[in-house]
Amino acid sequence: MLQRIQTLYLIITGFTLAGLYIWFPILTTKDKVVLISNQEPLVFGLLFTCIALAIIAVLTFKKRQTQFVLNRLNIILNFVLLGVFVYRSLSIPGETLVSQKGIGVFLPIISIVFLVLANKAIKKDEDLVKSVDRLR
Repeated sequence: MLQRIQTLYLIITGFTLAGLYIWFPILTTKDKVVLISNQEPLVFGLLFTCIALAIIAVLTFKKRQTQFVLNRLNIILNFVLLGVFVYRSLSIPGETLVSQKGIGVFLPIISIVFLVLANKAIKKDEDLVKSVDRLR
C-alpha cells in the first residue's frame, strides 16, 4: 500500500486540501466583507468530500479501478471548488502589483495535478497486472 507512488500522491492531495482548510480560512475585502469562508456549507462540503475521497482512495489500494474512479470524481469536485473560489474572488478589488486574492485560491490546482499523477500511476499498475496475466 505505502510502497506505491499513487498512495504518496493521494496523501499529498489530502494534506494539500487539509492545509487549504486550515491555512485559508477566510477571504475578506478591504471593507472586511467576508467573500469566502471555510465555514460556508458549499465550501466546507466540497473540501470535506475531496479530503474524504482522497482518504478512501488510499484505503482502496486493492481495487485499482475503484481507486481510479474515485480520483476522477475527486478531480471533478476540485474543479468545482476552484470554480467557486474563482467566482467569489472575481468581486475582490485587486491590482496586478499587489494581489489581495491570496495563493490559497489556487491550492485545488495542486491537488488536481497530484490526482492526475496518481491516476497515471494506477493506470500503469493496471497495465502491468494485465500484462502479467497474459503471460500465465
